[in-house]
Amino acid sequence: MSSPKPFQIPLGITLRDDARFENFLSQGNELLCNTLDQAAHGEGEQFLYIWGNHDSGCSHLLQAVCHASDPAGRTAVYLPLDELIDMGPGVLDGMEHLDLVCLDNIQTIVGNKLWEEGVFHFFNRIRAENNRLLVAADRAPRQLGLNLADLASRLSWGMVFQVHNLDDEGKVRVLQIRAQARGFAISDEVARFLMHRSSRSMADLFDLLDKLDSASLSAKRKVTIPFVKQVLDL
Repeated sequence: MSSPKPFQIPLGITLRDDARFENFLSQGNELLCNTLDQAAHGEGEQFLYIWGNHDSGCSHLLQAVCHASDPAGRTAVYLPLDELIDMGPGVLDGMEHLDLVCLDNIQTIVGNKLWEEGVFHFFNRIRAENNRLLVAADRAPRQLGLNLADLASRLSWGMVFQVHNLDDEGKVRVLQIRAQARGFAISDEVARFLMHRSSRSMADLFDLLDKLDSASLSAKRKVTIPFVKQVLDL
């Protein structure tokens, strides 16, 4: 029997430390989160495909699976294809020997012949190894518009989940959870005030929270609405 082909995680690809299940409010996505947790432990479906818009948390969830795999004694890797596309599909060589591989932003490879074929062959290799593959995109498999019909078919073989966005109350709770993890607290009123001063995108809200965290540490002040107005020059 030949030994597994060696692989190397691409330089610069690291997991966000805060991208964990405990930092993701599962409201509306309870079954999905449970299924992903099973995958992290080598249970359940071999193939999973999740999709949602840029604010839905797909990338967070894929990284959370990788974090959860480590204490379970399982090898996992997170690969954002939008960052790796210039490296070519050879970056996948040997990764089928990992227990779990997460391919994020697969919509990036649509129309790229080399990548579409590369992911198709990788799918077949990881299936042969009986390891798990998780894929995320901004749309459902049949809406990707892949040129390689066989790859489009493969992506629908397992369970497909849409990641549902949080409502405003959910976003308030997430802001409070994130602030608490950073060692400070924000009230419902402050969280709603922030939402009314941004695009309501979680990325923008997190940026505001980071700015307030830094400012409150420097000023040694609580994060109140007057303090928010001062920091944001409102």
